[in-house]
Amino acid sequence: MERVLVTGGTGFIGSHTIVELHNKGYEVDVVDNLCNSKAEILDGVEKITGKKPELFKVDIRDKEALEKIFSERRYGLVIHFAGLKAVPESIEKPLEYYENNISGTINLLECMKEHGVHKIIFSSSATVYGTQEKSKLDETMVTGQGITNPYGETKYMIEEILKDVADSDPEFSCTILRYFNPIGNHESGIIGEDPNGIPLNLMPIIMKVAKGKIPQLQICGTDYPTPDGTGIRDYIHVVDLAKGHIAAAEHMKPGASIYNLGTGRGTSVREMVTAFEKASGKALPCVEAPRRPGDIAEVYADPSKAERELNWKTELTIDDAMRDTLKFLSSHEA
Repeated sequence: MERVLVTGGTGFIGSHTIVELHNKGYEVDVVDNLCNSKAEILDGVEKITGKKPELFKVDIRDKEALEKIFSERRYGLVIHFAGLKAVPESIEKPLEYYENNISGTINLLECMKEHGVHKIIFSSSATVYGTQEKSKLDETMVTGQGITNPYGETKYMIEEILKDVADSDPEFSCTILRYFNPIGNHESGIIGEDPNGIPLNLMPIIMKVAKGKIPQLQICGTDYPTPDGTGIRDYIHVVDLAKGHIAAAEHMKPGASIYNLGTGRGTSVREMVTAFEKASGKALPCVEAPRRPGDIAEVYADPSKAERELNWKTELTIDDAMRDTLKFLSSHEA
């Protein structure tokens, strides 16, 4: 089985994907600068799978350090998660996002080319669709227009770079996976979402509130044109998302391929709060707050292409995600 290099592998999605890679027999190395994660997550991966990937504490913007890794190991595939990802922060610090996400990816692609690595799976985002007339998004839609934040712009630009590389090199295979909103954690409760610092995404904030680390959940925007006034997103269990990467790895083909990974269903912020309260049996303190810059009212996936071509679809529900999150919370500091 080929060896896989996972950038950003100590992160939330990366670590769960490594578990699924190990379950399928792949050998895995990790590159991560640990700016928003902890090396100890790989101890959890080892507890679950019996195997611990080697961690190279390297920033992908450090071309020399990245070169050294590629010169010492032979990789068949790269799965690229590494990147800054907070929408509000990207609006405040656009140059940091462009420099980190785009320059780092170019370094990675150059190293791959120099060392004969022809396959990459890229962690993209539904934000590349920008503002669409429809809320249900499919891969045929125009991208790059009406993107509301620099984070989304970097994802769009990287997709374009990958397409151009694929056009220039008949041996190059890239699969672009457009994520929606990952939640939950491994059913063991051993690994889960535990970002450094103050979280910006809904579920880690809910987790912090449940643990008393944050006094209340701010529901940012209650005047959207949605049934309950709060934003609607497609929340996908992270284990389903991780398995989507395995499906992509098993269906690589020359050129650029693009797939949505989502459930095909939207859930509002208030519905997410209610689901957590139901699972925990406790009320979650909430307060209404203004909309966040860059957020839109409703967006969810059309994942039918992934089901058709990758033989992949989600199997886990919002309730499963809440159950698994509570299991993780019971044994970790959120």
